[in-house]
Amino acid sequence: MISLITGIAGFVASHLADYLLEKGETVVGTYRWTEDMARIKHIQNKIIMEPMDLLDFSSCLTVIEKHRPEYIYHLAAQSAVDDSFIYPIVTIQTNTIGTLNLLEAIRLVDYDPVIHVCSSSEVYGQIKEDEVPVKETNPFRPQNPYGVGKVGADMIAYVYFKCYGIKTIRTRMFTHTGWGRTMSSAECNFARQIALIEKGKQEPIVKVGNLNSVRTFADVDDAVRAYYILVRKCTPGEVYNIGGDRTMKIGDMLNYLLSISTVQGIKVEVAPKLLRPSDVTLQIPDSSKFKNETGWKPEIPFETTMTNVLNWWRTQV
Repeated sequence: MISLITGIAGFVASHLADYLLEKGETVVGTYRWTEDMARIKHIQNKIIMEPMDLLDFSSCLTVIEKHRPEYIYHLAAQSAVDDSFIYPIVTIQTNTIGTLNLLEAIRLVDYDPVIHVCSSSEVYGQIKEDEVPVKETNPFRPQNPYGVGKVGADMIAYVYFKCYGIKTIRTRMFTHTGWGRTMSSAECNFARQIALIEKGKQEPIVKVGNLNSVRTFADVDDAVRAYYILVRKCTPGEVYNIGGDRTMKIGDMLNYLLSISTVQGIKVEVAPKLLRPSDVTLQIPDSSKFKNETGWKPEIPFETTMTNVLNWWRTQV
């Protein structure tokens, strides 16, 4: 069994690679020459590494023709919401045209894999209170360039199923985290600051953005287990919300991280530069469609996830 993971060096992709190797699969991973391989250095000799640029159609075609993987997990993306405000063109090109190039390569090679296209909860944008928990039928209202790019990827994947019979399955994953994620997410930004404070490298003040946004949190290892099940049990052409069961404000998540710090009395201060130009303040998924079809449910407690995040940052600063 050959599985291809695009963006193998990324946060979720690296965890997925570990999981697939444990299952005894042959893993092919694509990467760009500029990428940091730190997350996969422990498994680089166990996977087949292929250079591939999503914006270069010929490189996509070369990889697909060479390996013809049975399962494709399309995780490569410009995945940082904050960066999408700074680099909107690159974000939308990578996430939309990159997905198009990959699916067109699969169409031209003319074989029959199952492709997981990783969309995002950001396609829903600002969810209204009477829409909670949000279903897959909710309208798109993206609030940032990242969300717009993922709408494009989502719809392209659907069109390639509808028009060409390509077996795409889309996920709209809500907040998921764990060790190895960069500080582009709130919890990792906070954990990094706390780790710096514990080592005396930062004054005992955590700089924050909007603490009132409401999220569910899932562990990355629950997410990759969901993706593994998805390509084996779910219906091509369909889309699935996936998310954690614990709902809280960002501020409550920060309070938990502070409670497990070795330094007590850390202050919290709002930093204007951490406030997004347009923020999504309510994201609570209805994951019942996916759960009912697969039997999946999140298993890793929120507290374990956050402890892992903080412990990892303690080794990085």
